[in-house]
Amino acid sequence: MDSITLTEITPDIWQLPFPVGHVYVVALPDDGYAVVDTGIPGSAPAILDALARLGAAPGDLRQIVLTHSHLDHMGSAADLADATGARILAGVHDAPVIRGTTPEPPPVYTLAERVLHEGILADFADAGLPPLRHVAVDVELHDGDTLDDWAEPVRVLHVPGHTPGGIALYLPESGLLFPGDIIGCGGGRAVLGPFNVDREVAIASFRRLAALDGLDTVCVPHGEPIRTGARAVLAAATPEKDWL
Repeated sequence: MDSITLTEITPDIWQLPFPVGHVYVVALPDDGYAVVDTGIPGSAPAILDALARLGAAPGDLRQIVLTHSHLDHMGSAADLADATGARILAGVHDAPVIRGTTPEPPPVYTLAERVLHEGILADFADAGLPPLRHVAVDVELHDGDTLDDWAEPVRVLHVPGHTPGGIALYLPESGLLFPGDIIGCGGGRAVLGPFNVDREVAIASFRRLAALDGLDTVCVPHGEPIRTGARAVLAAATPEKDWL
């Protein structure tokens, strides 16, 4: 297994960039770690390797926070939980999909999105993607909840539209945001994430995140993180016109 480069975002947060669906590793004050999302099925060994390079044993992973229920975000959650004993946290409205008790609601594609999605699925088929394993959700998160066991308080924001129960995590003291797939980035430009169950609701969620006070850094799951000046980058975005 080839190691994936760990990119430092802050002294306590690292990006683990995968070809599809980045994972972010977060150091916790109790010498443990959290991860935000888990990549596609089969990504757990690379995540555990990254933790080892940070000096962590598997049991040091305390939390797996899933921003939503799609394959490239929850895909390795079950394997990671089995290997580490970490608790899984997810939005209350996506939790039934993650558990496998409710079917995944299908996106409503634009033409451009359909072409893109067909290409991604073909790549997955060529790569022999392992089957998705559903997993129990230990903590269901609601809009306005706070994660108090990180180095600074984390606000949980319900950002529906991409999925019914997507969440974002905002660290106001640092001005750092994990937006889930509501926001993507390419070429220094922020865009609406594609493959939404409700495009208009997703655009409203994008606008809510863009208006956060003090926003400076956005750790997107697809594309390059916005490392500084995120408020201005998002203000210049035109999500209403993306993917048409």
